[in-house]
Amino acid sequence: DVLSEVDSVRYATTLGTNALIQRKGPKVALLVTCGYESTVPLARGRGYGEGLSEKSQADLPGACRPAPLVPVPMIAGVRERLDAVGNVLMPLDEKDLRTKIRNLVDRGAQSFCVALVNSVANPMHERRVQEILLEEYPEHMLGAMPIVMSHKVAGRKGEYVRASSTIMDAFLHDVMYHGLSSLELNLRESNYKKPMLVIHNSGGMAQLNSTDALQTIHSGPVAGVSASDHLAREADLGNVICTDMGGTSFDIGLVVEGGVKHYDFNPVIERWMVSVPMIHLVTLGAGGGSICRYDRMYNTVQVGPESAGSNPGPACYDRGGLKPTVADADLVLGYLDPANYAGGAIKLKANRAKQAIEDEICEPLDISVTEAALMIKRKVDANMANGIATELRARGYDPSNFTLLAYGGNGPLHGCGIASQLGIDRMLVPPFCSVFSAVGAGNMHQLHIHEKSLFMWIFDSNTRRLYNDYEKFNKIVAELEENGRQDLLRQGMNPGDIKHKLELDMRYGNQLATTTVVAPKLRFESMDDVMAIIKQFSVDYGNRFGKGSEAPEAGIRINTVRVQSYVELETVNLGKLRAKSTKAAGPAEGSRKCYFVGHEGAVDTAVFSHEKLDVGTVVTGPAVVISAVTTYLVEPGWKVEIGEHGAAWFTRGTATADRKAEKASNSLKVDA
Repeated sequence: DVLSEVDSVRYATTLGTNALIQRKGPKVALLVTCGYESTVPLARGRGYGEGLSEKSQADLPGACRPAPLVPVPMIAGVRERLDAVGNVLMPLDEKDLRTKIRNLVDRGAQSFCVALVNSVANPMHERRVQEILLEEYPEHMLGAMPIVMSHKVAGRKGEYVRASSTIMDAFLHDVMYHGLSSLELNLRESNYKKPMLVIHNSGGMAQLNSTDALQTIHSGPVAGVSASDHLAREADLGNVICTDMGGTSFDIGLVVEGGVKHYDFNPVIERWMVSVPMIHLVTLGAGGGSICRYDRMYNTVQVGPESAGSNPGPACYDRGGLKPTVADADLVLGYLDPANYAGGAIKLKANRAKQAIEDEICEPLDISVTEAALMIKRKVDANMANGIATELRARGYDPSNFTLLAYGGNGPLHGCGIASQLGIDRMLVPPFCSVFSAVGAGNMHQLHIHEKSLFMWIFDSNTRRLYNDYEKFNKIVAELEENGRQDLLRQGMNPGDIKHKLELDMRYGNQLATTTVVAPKLRFESMDDVMAIIKQFSVDYGNRFGKGSEAPEAGIRINTVRVQSYVELETVNLGKLRAKSTKAAGPAEGSRKCYFVGHEGAVDTAVFSHEKLDVGTVVTGPAVVISAVTTYLVEPGWKVEIGEHGAAWFTRGTATADRKAEKASNSLKVDA
């Protein structure tokens, strides 16, 4: 009955990630240009270290290469060659190709990847290889097998990353198709008659018939960044740091004012670098279940990246966990209510938490359990703050120009500690914070991204000329738009509802720093349009790296043209999140002794129930606000204002922060 009334089912999954870890997939064969058979096995010399922790990468002699998705005997060279712009240097040897295909099938090939050199410039040879494969093993026969072509998977140059992307897509195709199609059939049997939508790591979603397996990897956390983007625009928050602290990990994303999205163009998935425009995320092993241990070398505490998981979980869960975790430290410090954790669903055992901390931390350091718990709290907050600071500084941003968005089950519990170490004095806990990524999935649009690599001087510093071949540029954009348009039409979208957005990856000369510019227009029609793009690039670059850092004398070039094709769907509009008026909180429901970093001894801390606090109520720290899904920790020097829809605005209790909060109360625009 419920499903019959549901407007849309959107699904983010870890099926692909699990399949890669377990190596569950078909036997994949790879066809490459003759002479490039070793491109994938060599892995650009990065195979030993890719996907490992920094500590493991520092010990490459002790590292192991991952088991290949395509072993060397399943790679065959095809006699053909195109140059960098797509001209045919050597025609495709079809007779030799048919022989190679039959040999690979004899070796057990169940799926084919085709990744020929320079196929993004001219895909004619890849298309002909596909035709020959279908001639040899027609689709209507039982011997047919999936064929994945690299120019369809990745539109940017880079032979290795394009090939590895194609291999991963082919490897995951079978398990993803059967898993997701079974789910869709179950939904139909349960009276949900519409197509299921799959969340993409590009920040959009699509039906199964328009989804590549590679697009589903890490799609869950990306939905949280999409929710942050929607909230930032709706509430006019400006620049936002997205932080999702759950039980196992801490995910960091950036939402920058102006609609610029930060992508990972060559992300590492499991142990392989691939080529797919994935919303940029940094994941740290820091969550409520992160295991804490004594670091013998530095005589201190280390937190994560190992996690106790949900089973057995932290020691205080009393489910068999023996190692101390962040949650155990939070309980010892008085932040968590043993009888009212997770709405009372989980009864916490303080004695178990203390015993685990004493055994693993207190004895080797010769300190009390409270001191050990404070060390854990300080360390995990520092790890997360350092991760955020590194991410911001690497991209040229100042943390003080951002609002911290803290969500996930543990986000409101550690948000003040993270913000304090970053020097940030404003933080927002969004509505539905514990399931904020699901809110993001509910607010996504159907979107497809198509891109093309090129080498285009929009300003040539040698000749002092601006780019003027508008027809060539517009043709590239039109082709990418049409690809996205066909994706959406295939899913039954109304042609009149399809919109497009143009993004350009630009850089000064041969600098490595690439800045994504959102173009104000979809076409170049005059010199004014070219100058507008250059001006926007200059502004964005200066905002990132400081005014005066611009270097037009080196020339300005475009590396990638990217078109987002999308249909705007109905979203959850939260509106203004701040209360129209504020009032001080009434008497607390109780109090308990809590311990805080930088404060000697126990501190009397007021305890409030979130459900009993009216909108506009201001609680001054130190305080603990308990809800059914999370715990808000208001550390000394901070205060929290309860906003609309369950939002919570945290500010530092300083005169400067008070003035900023007052200024933001009406406009919601915080001026750094």
